[in-house]
Amino acid sequence: MVSVGILLFPGFQMLSLSTSTVFEFANLEVEQPFYRVDLVSEEGGPVKSSMGFAIDTVPFGPYDTVLVVGDNEVLDATPGLLSYLQHAVVTSRRVTSACTGSFHLAAAGLLEGRKATTHWYHARAFRQAYPTVKLEEDRIFTVDGPLWTSAGMTACLDLALALVENDLGVEVAREVARKLVIYHRRAGGQSQFSALLDIDPKSDRVQTALVFARQHLQEELSVERLADVAHLSPRQFSRLFRSETGHTPAKAIERLRIEAARLMLESGDHPIDIIARDTGFGDPERMRRAFLRAFGQPPQMMRRALQLQA
Repeated sequence: MVSVGILLFPGFQMLSLSTSTVFEFANLEVEQPFYRVDLVSEEGGPVKSSMGFAIDTVPFGPYDTVLVVGDNEVLDATPGLLSYLQHAVVTSRRVTSACTGSFHLAAAGLLEGRKATTHWYHARAFRQAYPTVKLEEDRIFTVDGPLWTSAGMTACLDLALALVENDLGVEVAREVARKLVIYHRRAGGQSQFSALLDIDPKSDRVQTALVFARQHLQEELSVERLADVAHLSPRQFSRLFRSETGHTPAKAIERLRIEAARLMLESGDHPIDIIARDTGFGDPERMRRAFLRAFGQPPQMMRRALQLQA
């Protein structure tokens, strides 16, 4: 049985507890208690969350995997917590953090010279406080030896799914994600920023059209088709789209396709022509030109850089 200790402290962020559900459903998927999950703290007993209510915990102990949760304010770790982490990196198979929990790993000296990530909002403060850590602020999660760190908020689910995949394989992790009604975990190298969030439509009609586009990237996505999804005339749709997003529909669709293509580059060894086909570019040359506009380099060069980094 793999023991997981989710480490809480006063003011912890509640969303990090959702990681426990990933391990719960992994147990259901393999039909045995593969994971044992404890909520732990320095003293044990009730620990008050950022919402004000308390969660019961057990005192620090030995675990196969330790997960340090984050908080909303980057609270200072106690000496006891830091001492526990310094001991855990020697005795545990994995020491992990969600969101701003990476600040505690860094304060304990565990991330010295290693790769790590954290919530993008706190990345600048992290760099200033821990300049020797190789912070990759535009990553969903990072793995450097026994140390795993994730970005903020829902990225903790991607981290937990990656841990399950590491232990039980990709098929189990995929089934857990399906049963939790979330997309199969994002690749660790994927950007914390979403094109849909960046485009930021204001009305339900434009948002519905963009969600439809993201789900049908392989298909022809003309203004007429998107306008029909939004229940507007093509002229009304184009005008509304530009006024709300600052982009033309064609430019926004290209950004969605670039995001999907980049994810495929980072998460596997798919041939370039297959990526171009599956993301709606149609041919590699069209995708190459889009990557040059977006990143200043072609997809082949990005892939080589990722392989060298790996």
